[in-house]
Amino acid sequence: MIDPNIEPGHRLMSRTMAFVLAGGRGSRLKELTDRRAKPAVYFGGKTRIIDFALSNALNSGIRKMAIATQYKAHSLIRHMQRGWNFFRAERNEYLDILPASQRVAENQWYLGTADAVTQNIDIVDDYDVDYVLILAGDHIYKMDYEIMVRQHVETGADVTVGCLTVPREEASAFGVMDIDENLQIKSFLEKPADPPGMPGDPDRTLASMGIYVFKWSFLRELLLSDAENPDSKHDFGGDLIPHVVKNGKAMAHKFDDSCVRSNAEAPAYWRDVGTVDAFHQANIDLTDFTPELDLWDRDWPIWTYSESVPPAKFIHDEVNRRGLALSSMISGGCIISGTEVRESLLFTGVRSNSYSVLERVVALPYVTIQRHSRLRNVVIDRGVEIPRGLVVGEDPVEDAKWFRVTEKGVTLITAEMIAKYTAAH
Repeated sequence: MIDPNIEPGHRLMSRTMAFVLAGGRGSRLKELTDRRAKPAVYFGGKTRIIDFALSNALNSGIRKMAIATQYKAHSLIRHMQRGWNFFRAERNEYLDILPASQRVAENQWYLGTADAVTQNIDIVDDYDVDYVLILAGDHIYKMDYEIMVRQHVETGADVTVGCLTVPREEASAFGVMDIDENLQIKSFLEKPADPPGMPGDPDRTLASMGIYVFKWSFLRELLLSDAENPDSKHDFGGDLIPHVVKNGKAMAHKFDDSCVRSNAEAPAYWRDVGTVDAFHQANIDLTDFTPELDLWDRDWPIWTYSESVPPAKFIHDEVNRRGLALSSMISGGCIISGTEVRESLLFTGVRSNSYSVLERVVALPYVTIQRHSRLRNVVIDRGVEIPRGLVVGEDPVEDAKWFRVTEKGVTLITAEMIAKYTAAH
């Protein structure tokens, strides 16, 4: 039953801002984050990881956003300036980039996720909003945030926590919610050895997505109090949420209730592409006949910076020198010259030359692959030139001498690795 006193959705979202935490390095992505923060890592052929959180906010009706950056932020900031510069201040639309700039003290960067908001309290005050939606900028999913914000308002919660429904035996890797039958959080457990089940569903539990809704006046006081606590790590998941669970009203919101699906039967899609294996698999999954993540949905598009490039081109039609792609995604600006491409995802401007074979390859923008190369189960960083005749994916012991080979057999190739390989050959 919707409370008639609660404002309609468009009005509610106009009084809400999204604060995106995008400062994390993402060290498990290894060399992919040597030059860029995890939210700036490429995904899906033409987007960046952060585009999903921002697109969800935009599609949900939010027109006030702030992005807190810290680690190697140039690539991320440049992407924001190029792809997200369409907000108009005269229409009360704002997108602010908030680098860690020692605004509080000359020796103090962002100390934790909560501190990133605390240091920008005056900026959030200027937005003149009633509700703040805290988002992680490093996950792949499609979600209507209005449903979660509306639940927060209707229940009168102090905080509402976005939650994934996960099998109980897998929940030990997450921060877990122990809830009652009304979805009120009784306790917040960080990576418990024996996760609690859900009322009526003991085999599954709720895991935090790192998404929180607060009334700004409440969060503001909470942040100021936390800042004065010398024992706090100034983190939402580690400090603020457990405090509210213990001393206030914390509610869980099920992602299943607000996930944007291509059809009613589709599963709730959420991925943390935080390892090279997970990154490779999530990209390759998009080449499936019916991928779980629908990037073709025009009702809930993923917005991004889109370069002006010509269409992909396939040339040569001879035996062993045929430009073709099967079960693959090929972005604009690519030239597939006499190369066989299977189950692969090629980003903008990739060029592959004759007599080469690519299988389950994720090639980031402007990769060049010279002739007679054979690559299998590979992630290639932006701008890398693969030398003539390189074979990767057939001998993991040899591959590991020059490149990074993961536990699941995916090989990561960067420009520095190619330089060492070339110097030795």
